[in-house]
Amino acid sequence: MAHPARRHLLMAGASLGLFAVAPVRAATAKRTEPFPLEAVTLKDSIWKRAVDRNAQYLLELEPDRFLHNFRTSAGLPPKGAVYGGWEAMGIAGHSLGHYLSACSLMLAQTHDARFRQRINYMIDELAACQAAHGDGYVGGTTVDRDGKTVDGKIVFEEVRAHTISSHGFDLNGGWVPLYTWHKVHQGLLDAHQYADNAKALDVAVKMSDYLIGVLGGLSDDEMQQVLACEHGGLNETFAETYARTGQKRFLDMSERLYHKAILLPLSQGRDELAGKHANTQIPKLIGLARLYELTHETGYRDTSSFFWDTVVHHHSYVIGGNADSEHFGPADVISPYITDKTCEGCNSYNMLKLTRHLYQWTPDARWFDYYERTHLNHIMAQQDPDTGLFVYFMPLYPGSQRVYSTKFDSFWCCVGTGMESHAKHGDSIYWRNGDTVFVNLFIPSQLNWTEKRTKIDLDTRFPDDETVTLTVTPPANGAEFELALRLPGWCAKPSLSVNGKSIAILPRDGYARLNRRWKAGDTVVIILPQSLRVEATPDDARRIAYLKGPMVMAADMGASNTGEAPRAPVLVGDDALTLIEPATLTLSAQPQALPLKPYYAQYQRRSAAYFPLFTAEQWRAEQAVWTAKEAAQRDLEARTIDDFHFGEMQPERDHGFDTDIGEVASRAGRAGRWIMWTNGKYMAFNMQAEPGAVLQITYWGQDTHKSFDIEVNGKLLTHETLAFDPVADFRTVDYALPPDAIENGKLHVRFVTQNSDLALFEARTLRAGPAKKA
Repeated sequence: MAHPARRHLLMAGASLGLFAVAPVRAATAKRTEPFPLEAVTLKDSIWKRAVDRNAQYLLELEPDRFLHNFRTSAGLPPKGAVYGGWEAMGIAGHSLGHYLSACSLMLAQTHDARFRQRINYMIDELAACQAAHGDGYVGGTTVDRDGKTVDGKIVFEEVRAHTISSHGFDLNGGWVPLYTWHKVHQGLLDAHQYADNAKALDVAVKMSDYLIGVLGGLSDDEMQQVLACEHGGLNETFAETYARTGQKRFLDMSERLYHKAILLPLSQGRDELAGKHANTQIPKLIGLARLYELTHETGYRDTSSFFWDTVVHHHSYVIGGNADSEHFGPADVISPYITDKTCEGCNSYNMLKLTRHLYQWTPDARWFDYYERTHLNHIMAQQDPDTGLFVYFMPLYPGSQRVYSTKFDSFWCCVGTGMESHAKHGDSIYWRNGDTVFVNLFIPSQLNWTEKRTKIDLDTRFPDDETVTLTVTPPANGAEFELALRLPGWCAKPSLSVNGKSIAILPRDGYARLNRRWKAGDTVVIILPQSLRVEATPDDARRIAYLKGPMVMAADMGASNTGEAPRAPVLVGDDALTLIEPATLTLSAQPQALPLKPYYAQYQRRSAAYFPLFTAEQWRAEQAVWTAKEAAQRDLEARTIDDFHFGEMQPERDHGFDTDIGEVASRAGRAGRWIMWTNGKYMAFNMQAEPGAVLQITYWGQDTHKSFDIEVNGKLLTHETLAFDPVADFRTVDYALPPDAIENGKLHVRFVTQNSDLALFEARTLRAGPAKKA
C-alpha cells in the first residue's frame, strides 16, 4: 500500500517537557518486547491494590447479564437481565468485549483460576450464539426502528446490501456497531492469548469472515462511508487475526479499513486533528502500528509515529491525557480548554497501547517518560480505590471533583477500558531484547525470567520514595545478562550502586546498563531524586502546573460533594517556585494557602492542577474583577427562592429528581446531569416558588443549538433551542412563569429532549427583579 509521505519521527518541542530521539528503525527479526504479563508478580503498592480492587469488581459482575443481548439476538432465552447504562442502549455488547479482555488480563496478572472459569463460560456462550445464527455473526447491539428496538444485525445486513449512512457515531442509525464489534473481537483475541482458549480464536475467525462478507463487496467510496462511523481498532484486530492464523484475507481486510479522511493527512505530516473526536482516531493508528510490524510497510510506521508525536507534544495536558469533551483542540492551545471534561480515560488507555508499539521499534528510555507520566497521573487517578469504580473525564478545572461510574448502571466506554487498565499494571515494567532486560517502570514486583531460570525483585515505595532496589536470584551457577535501568528525564542526578559499591552511570539510550554474570543476592540500588518544577501551558506562560519527579502536584481544595466549589486559587509573584513552602509543600495562593498533594491520589477531593500566575500589578486589576463577580453572586442569592444542583445526591433527593436515562456529568467544578443525543428522554424535578417567580436554568455555554421542551406542572412552558454564542463557561437563561404554573408554592418541571442532547447544571426559582450577571 503506497503512502504519499515518508516521515521520520522527530519528538521535539515537547509541550510536556519530553524528548527527542533518533528516527525509528525498520522492524527487525528481534524486536524489544515486554516480558509476558504472567511472568510478573506485583508486590504491595498502589498498583497491586488497584489490581486487587478491580478483581473484586470484576467478580461482582455477572457474565449472563453481559450476554443477555447476544442470546436474544441468536434466538436463545437470556439467562440474566441486561445491565443498565450503556448496556441498556444501542451500544450494548461493548462491555462484554472489555470484560473478556479484563478477565483475560487479570488471569495472566494474578493467576486466579476464577477468571479462567468465567472466560471459558463466556466463550462457550458466544460460540452457542454464533452457532444459532449459523452465518458467523455474533453480536449484542440494537437499533431503534419505527419506534421499536430491534436486533442490531439488521444494520450489518443493510450495509451488505449497499445501504449506508452515517453521522459519525451511527451506522444506519445504529450507535457505533463496528466499535462494539471491535471490542468483542479484541476480547476473543485476548481470551485466546492469555487463557489459551482455542475456541475463542475459532469464534473470532468466524466473526471476521462474516464481516468480510458484509464489507468485502463494498466499493472504495462505500467503505469510506462506513469508516466515517467510529469503528475502534477494527484494523488492528483483523491484523492480529492474520498474525494468529496466517490467512491473508484478514490482512487484506485490515488494510482496506484505512480511513482516508483521517489517515491521509497524517501520512503527509499534517496535523488536522482540531475538532476531531479523539478516541475515534487513536485506535486507527494502533492498527497501523500493528500493520507495520506485520508488513514492514514504512508508511504505516511513519504515520503512527507522527500521530503520537503530534498528540503527545501538541495536544496533551500535564497529566498526559488529551482532548476536551472528547475532542482535540487546536495544536498547542491548552489554557482555554482546562475544564471538567478533559482527558477521557479511553484516550490515555489507547495512547499507552500505541506507545508500547513505538517503543518496541526504538527502545529509548524516554518513551517511558510519557508512559510513566500518563500511567501514574491519569490511569492511576481514574479508579476509586475504595469502590473500584471509574472516571470518564479526568477533570482539571480548579475546584473540580471526579465523577465515578456506578457498579451496574453506567458501563461507559471508560468503564470498559478502566476494567482493562487496572488488570495489567505489570505489563510494561520489564522488557527484553536478547540478553538485555530493560526496567522501564518502578513498580514493586518480581520478574520470573524462565529462560534464564532467574528472578529479579524490584522493591520500592516509589513514587513516595526515591530509592529503587533490585535483587537478582539466578540459578546456582549464576546467569550472564545485561540489566538496563531507565533514567527518567525528570531526574537530574541519579545515583547507582551494586552490592553497596557506587557505580558511575554512563547512559546509553536513556539507560544505566550493567552487564555481568549475576550471582544470588546481587543487589542494585538506584536513587532517583525528585525535584519540584514548574511546567506552563504551551499557549500561556502564566498558566502553570507543578510536578515533583513524575507526579503532578495539585492543590487540595477540600472534600468533594460539598456544594459549590471554592474559589479558584490564584498565584501572585514573579517566580512560581518561591510560592511553595518546601518543608510542607504549602502553596501561597489567593484567597488562601493550600497544600500541594499528588493529583492522582485526590480521589474524593476537589483539586486544582493548573494555576494562573500574576504579577502584583496584574493581580490588582484582576482582584477588582473578582470583587464585582462576588457582588453579583450576593445579589443573586438574595433573590433566590429555591436552588437545585443537578448531579448531587442529597439535592436530587430533596427535589424529587427523576430521569429515564440522564447520567451524572461535571463541568468546571460543578456536577450536573446529561442526556446523550436522543429524542423523548426526560429529566424532571420539583422546585419551591412564589407568584411572579422566574425559573432560571444553568447550561454550559458551548451547548448551543440544543432543542428540548420545558414543561411545568404537565403543561408546555416553551420549546427551547439554545442560541447563545458559544463560550467555555456557564450560561443562565430565565423563563417567566405564568400565574397558574405555581401550585401550593411548588413547581414540577420536566425537560424532554427533541433530537438533541441536553446537560443541566442548576435550577433556581428567583423573585422578580434584574439580577446582576455573574
